[in-house]
Amino acid sequence: MIGFNKAFEHAVYVAVQAAKTDLSVLVTGESGVGKENIPKIIHAYSSRKTKNYIAVNCGAIPEGTIDSELFGHEKGAFTGAVDKRSGYFEDANGGTIFLDEVADLPLATQVRLLRVLENGEYIRVGSSKVQKTDVRVVAATNVNIGDRIAKGKFREDLYYRLSSVPIRMPALRERQEDILPLFVKFASDFSAKYQSPIITLTDDAKEELKRYGWPGNIRQLKNVTEQISLIEDTRVITAEMLKPYLTSPTSNLPVLVHTETDADTFNQFRWDTLKLISDLSKEIVDLRKQVQMMQGAAQPKTVGEHAVHNIELPGHDSMRVTKLSEDDMKTIPESTYSEVKESHEYTLSETERNAMIDALRRHHGNRKKTAEELGISERTLYRKIKLYELEDE
Repeated sequence: MIGFNKAFEHAVYVAVQAAKTDLSVLVTGESGVGKENIPKIIHAYSSRKTKNYIAVNCGAIPEGTIDSELFGHEKGAFTGAVDKRSGYFEDANGGTIFLDEVADLPLATQVRLLRVLENGEYIRVGSSKVQKTDVRVVAATNVNIGDRIAKGKFREDLYYRLSSVPIRMPALRERQEDILPLFVKFASDFSAKYQSPIITLTDDAKEELKRYGWPGNIRQLKNVTEQISLIEDTRVITAEMLKPYLTSPTSNLPVLVHTETDADTFNQFRWDTLKLISDLSKEIVDLRKQVQMMQGAAQPKTVGEHAVHNIELPGHDSMRVTKLSEDDMKTIPESTYSEVKESHEYTLSETERNAMIDALRRHHGNRKKTAEELGISERTLYRKIKLYELEDE
């Protein structure tokens, strides 16, 4: 996994922290953002890592057989049930089960799943005997479950059970600093796979790659990189050579380029996994008092923080972080590696709150531009949005 984006780093951090518990986790995000990596991290860092890990695509199983697949069935329970069969929850006992596209589950199956989450009990199809299982459940979806609940297609009580720990994976268009490193990683992989020289990008091609909207996210970036690696004879790719590969699946026209004023980014923040630690406000106030005592005035205090960039999972080669060469590193902004300096002025005043509201509205909810105008880091802005309850501004 490669990522320097703060929202991405936070998702990985929450996954590692959640692994220490048995709480259910709900991963949200668009298709192709890599949601399937989160349950692998959770399983690898949990006490269940030596037990089974089972991934189930709920959307790929027909409604008539989903209960049988998940909970098993008895012989003769339905036409074709010639033998007794265990289900995924029985096979994953003691381990972790990943329910991908959980929003596609039928309502009847949702009731069965809720019972498993509440007390670890389930009943095989065609049986009346209650079975017990000890399974860690991680679910994922690329749809707005709030809309499904409003339409009566998803149980609200199940949502709250599943989302004990919510994790949102950001879209690739929100991870501008990660696009080029991911391209370099994929290009290196395909160079080794097809025994060909690695492809590189000119400066204008790099800018084109970052401007593109990436509706298919990381999956699309990987596919584009593979296509270029196979088709192009030259190994130095220009913007003109790149453009034909950046097209909509329904036409030969380029898809809309992402703009930083896109309101969707702000709206999706509602599903973000940022949760302030319960005593954060108290610590902030204590810190401010200490600074005032030392300096005799309320001056902003600069706090240095090093972002965690790399996660290496023991026993999971596919999840290891790729270390880029020095030449590859030149494609990544220098600021990525520098210590993140945050200017925190924790004055809980209406003046500051109003200034943040005005700035957010001027920039249509775009946090990057808002933070730049206010002269604070994006992480500080996230905290103050939570502190002042400005999610809806």
